[in-house]
Amino acid sequence: MTIKQYLRNFIPLKLFMLLSLVSFSQNDYTVSGKVVDKDAGIPLEYATITFNDVTGQLSPQGGVTDFDGNFSIEVKEGKYNIIVEYISFEPKKYNNRTISSNINLGTVALGLNADSLDEVVVRSETTQVDVRLDKKIYNIGKDLTTQGATISDALSNVPSVTVDVEGAISLRGNENVRILINGKPSAMAGFGDTDVFQQLPADAIERVEVITSPSARYDAEGTAGILNIILRKEKTLGLNGSVSANLGYPTNSSISANLNLRTDKFNIFNTTGVYYRKSPGNASYDNRYYGDDLSIDQSLEDREYDRRRQGINTNLGMQYFLNDNSSITGSVFMRFGDDKDISENNTSRFLNDDLINKTTRTEIEKEEDESYQYALNYENKFNDEGHKLTADFQYSYDNEDKPTSIVENFTFPTETLQGEDRIFESEKKNEFLIQADYVLPMGDAQFEAGYRGNFEEEVTDYTLESLDLGTNQFVVDSLLTNKFTYNENVNAIYTQYGNKLGKFSFLLGLRLEQTQLKGKISSEFDNQEALEQELGTDVDINFDKNYLGLFPTVNLIYELGEEENISLGYNRRINRPRGWYINPFPSRSSRTNIFQGNPDLDPAYSDAFDIGYLKQWDKLTLTSSIYYQHETESFERIQEDTGNTTVDGESIIRSIPINLATNDRFGGEFGIIYNPEKWLRFNGSFNIFNSQTEGNFNGVDYGTNNTSWFARFSSKITLPSEIQWQTTGFYRGPNKNATTESDGIFSMNLAFSKDLIKDVATISLNVSDLLNSRKRRSFTDNRDGADDLDYFTSDSEFQWRERQITLGLIYRFNQPRNAKNDRRGNDGGAGIDEGGDFEG
Repeated sequence: MTIKQYLRNFIPLKLFMLLSLVSFSQNDYTVSGKVVDKDAGIPLEYATITFNDVTGQLSPQGGVTDFDGNFSIEVKEGKYNIIVEYISFEPKKYNNRTISSNINLGTVALGLNADSLDEVVVRSETTQVDVRLDKKIYNIGKDLTTQGATISDALSNVPSVTVDVEGAISLRGNENVRILINGKPSAMAGFGDTDVFQQLPADAIERVEVITSPSARYDAEGTAGILNIILRKEKTLGLNGSVSANLGYPTNSSISANLNLRTDKFNIFNTTGVYYRKSPGNASYDNRYYGDDLSIDQSLEDREYDRRRQGINTNLGMQYFLNDNSSITGSVFMRFGDDKDISENNTSRFLNDDLINKTTRTEIEKEEDESYQYALNYENKFNDEGHKLTADFQYSYDNEDKPTSIVENFTFPTETLQGEDRIFESEKKNEFLIQADYVLPMGDAQFEAGYRGNFEEEVTDYTLESLDLGTNQFVVDSLLTNKFTYNENVNAIYTQYGNKLGKFSFLLGLRLEQTQLKGKISSEFDNQEALEQELGTDVDINFDKNYLGLFPTVNLIYELGEEENISLGYNRRINRPRGWYINPFPSRSSRTNIFQGNPDLDPAYSDAFDIGYLKQWDKLTLTSSIYYQHETESFERIQEDTGNTTVDGESIIRSIPINLATNDRFGGEFGIIYNPEKWLRFNGSFNIFNSQTEGNFNGVDYGTNNTSWFARFSSKITLPSEIQWQTTGFYRGPNKNATTESDGIFSMNLAFSKDLIKDVATISLNVSDLLNSRKRRSFTDNRDGADDLDYFTSDSEFQWRERQITLGLIYRFNQPRNAKNDRRGNDGGAGIDEGGDFEG
C-alpha cells in the first residue's frame, strides 16, 4: 500500500472514529442563575430558560426556575442562543454563548413588556392574580378543590364569579356575562349554553380572566362583562404531559390526558377526556291559586332527577413556526355526548284542603350531542417589541338530537292514563368567525386596530306527538310542531390607543358593531294570527332587526406607590337575546309550569363605571373596587298566569323574558390574599350590590329594589407528611326580583392531596358541597297590588346536584408538579391570546 492510498483510506476512517468518540463523550455542564422582576426585585417562579444549538445538530434544551427564581440546568457542551422568558415580560437573550464549563449567568432581571402597560402582578402559592388595565387574571391551577371537578366547579372558586344551583354563571351577581374560550366564542362553551361546563374537566384550565371593564378589542356582548377561559397548553421542550383519573360517588368517573410535544420548529398539543357521571337532584313546589270559580286552589309537586352524562372530548392542535417571527396554528375540537335525564314528578291537587287527585309524571329525555370546531391562526411578529399581526378563522358546528317521552298517570282517585307525549327535537348550530388584529407598540405607547365578524345560525326542529286516548294512536300536534331558525350576525371594527406617562397609564378605545337578528318560524298551523293568539303574543313571530352601535371604553391606572395603585374604567356593552329566549313555542317540561321565549325581545344596553384600588404588603394583598351600571331595555324573567288551564282545571303558569325599562346596579367588592407562613395560606372575597329595576308588562308593575351579597373564603394548610388540605366556603345572600324572593345559600368544599411520588404522582380526595346545603329556596307572589284576586304563589326548593365525593390520581411525566399549570412563556398557540394586556 502506498502512502497516498494510506492517507486516502486510513486517515478518514480514523477521523470518523475520532469525531464519533467526541460526539458520544460530549460533556454536560451546569448553567445556573436567578430570574427576578427588574422593577420589584421579586423572584419569578417558573420562568423558562431555553438553549437553542446554533448549529442545529442538538435538540433544544431547557428548564424552569424554582420558587425562589433560581435555576440549575444540565446542558451539553456546545454553542447556544439562550433565551430567558416570563409571560408579559421582555425576554432576555444571550446569543452565541459557548458552554464548555460550568457557568453562572448571575441575576437575570426581566422588565415588563412594552405592550403590558402598567401590569401589576400579585403572586402567591395559592392564587396568582395579574391586575391589568382592563382585567384581572386568576390562575386556579393549584386549587385542590378543582381536582376531579368540572369547569363549573372551578369557576365557582373565582372571585366576582358565582355559579348557581342550575349551573348559570354570574359576574358580580349579573347573569348577562359573555363567556369566551381562548379569547373567542367557542363550541367548547356550548355557544353560550353553560351546561357544557358541567361536563368538561377543570384541569383543562390554565387561568380565568375576569374582565369587568373590557377594552375595545373585546366583543361588546355581555353587559356584566367577560369571562375568558384560557385552556392549558404545555410550553416545556420535548414530550411531556399528564394523565388523571377520577372516581366518585354519586357516580363520577373520568380519565383525561394532556400531552405536548415541542421542538424548535413545531408544537403539538392534545387534551382528551372520557367521562361518565350521574347527578341526582330534587325539587319541590307548593303552588297556591287565588280567585273565583277555582276547581283547584293548591298543588304540591315533588320531583326527582336522575341525570346521566357520558361522552368523550378531545382537542388536537399543532403550532408550526414558519420562522423566528411567525407561526401558523391549526386545531380541531370534538365532543361526543350521550346523555339521559329521567324526571319523576308526583303531584297532589287540592280544593279547600280536600284532595282532588294525584298524578305521576315520568319524563325521559335523551340527548345525543356532537360538536366540532376547526380553528386556524396566523401570527406574524415584526419584531421583539410586540409589533405583530394576527389573523383567525374558526368554524363551529353543534348538533343535538333530543327524543323525549312523557307519560302521566292518575293515581288517585283512580289509576288511569292521563296522557302521553312524544317529542322529537333537534338543534343545529353553525358559527363562523373571522378576525384580524394589528398591534403597533410605540415606546411606552401602543396602538391597536382590528375587525371581527361573527355569523351564527341556530335551527330548532320540534315535533310533538300526543296520544289520542280514544284511538290509542299518536297524533301530531300541528300547533306546537314547528321549525324555528334564528340568525345572529355581527360585524365589528375597533381601534384603541394606550400609553404610560410616568405613574399614569391609560387605554382608550372605540368599537363599532352592526348587529342583525333574524327569526323565522315554519309551522303546519297556517293561520298566523290564530297561531300568535294561541301562543299568547301579539307580535310578529317572524322578524328581521338591525342595530348599529358605538361602544367606547376608557381604562386608567395611577400608581400611588410601587405596591399600590388606583384604577378607573368605563365601558358601554350590549346584551343580545339568545335563540331560546326568542322562540315563542312553550316548553313541555311541566303541564303547569312552562317556559316561553319572546320574539319581541330587543338587545339591552349598559353603561358601566368601575373604580379599583390595589395594595400589596409583604404577606398580604388587597384588591377592591366600587362599580355602577345603568342598563336600558334590561332582560327580566317574570312569571304570569296564562289564563289557560289543564284538562283537570289547573292553572298554567308561564315564565317569559321581557324588556323592562331600566336597571341600575351599584356595588362594591374586595378580596384579600394572605400568606402568613409557607404552610398556611388564606384568600377571601366579598361582594355586595344593590339592583333597582323599573318597568311594566301586561299592566303589571315589575319594578323592584334588591340588595344582596356573596362571600367566598379559602384556606390551604400543609399538614405533616406534606399532606395538602384546602377548605372553601361560599355564601350567597338572600335576593329578590319583582315577584320572587330567594333565601341565602351556603356551601362548603373540602380537598386533600398527597404526593405518592414527588412531582410525578399525586392522589387527591375532594368533597363537593360537604353539608349537602347547596339548595335554592324561593317564594313567588305575582299579585300586582291592585287587588287580591286572580293571582298565585309558589313556594319551592331546588337542588341541582347532591353532595359529591371524588378520589383522583394524577401522573406526570417530564413535567414538574406545580409547573404544569403555572409555566409562563411568550408564545401563544391554538389562537390563544396570551401576550399582552389588551389581548382578547
